[in-house]
Amino acid sequence: MGERTGPHGIVRGRPFTVHDLAAMPADGNRYELLDGVLLATPAPGTAHQKVVLRLGALLDAERPDELEVLPAPFAVRASVTTELQPDLLVARDEDLTDANLPAPPVLAVEVLSPSTKLHDVNSKKAAYERLGVSNYWVVDPVEPRLTAFDLAGDGAYRNLASKAVGPEAFEATKPFPVRVVPSELLGRRRR
Repeated sequence: MGERTGPHGIVRGRPFTVHDLAAMPADGNRYELLDGVLLATPAPGTAHQKVVLRLGALLDAERPDELEVLPAPFAVRASVTTELQPDLLVARDEDLTDANLPAPPVLAVEVLSPSTKLHDVNSKKAAYERLGVSNYWVVDPVEPRLTAFDLAGDGAYRNLASKAVGPEAFEATKPFPVRVVPSELLGRRRR
């Protein structure tokens, strides 16, 4: 008896793989894999996109030449069953391929949305930690707040003492010096 397939020709009864991602519909969702489990995220809202755009530009302006800043969708492909797309990533230029990043980025940034908040602060944080991503930032556009995690010598994230909220500045030293003011990432508010 042959393998049973479901919608889009995906084989049922086994973990999802990166090969299955190519069969996902172009429906506006972002599809990621975490240990063979498919994560589907709807298109983000205005505040999310403002933060991604402004933080990406800020990081790109301050990065050293050997690093690159890329927004999603660009995949961190850790294995055949794990492919994540942080909202922003900073990677060594030498680690990038045209298709994806097969090595851990030096910084992964997730901007919270109602549909992603639980994954971003729990399962994706744990996955980035396991993959050896040395710096992980979570930005909440609602408050606005930036929380930074740094990979300690024991391979576990420690919460940095500086959690910047609103007009407070976060003075990052890793992966390179940059000053981020969470409230400025939203730009002008719509009336």
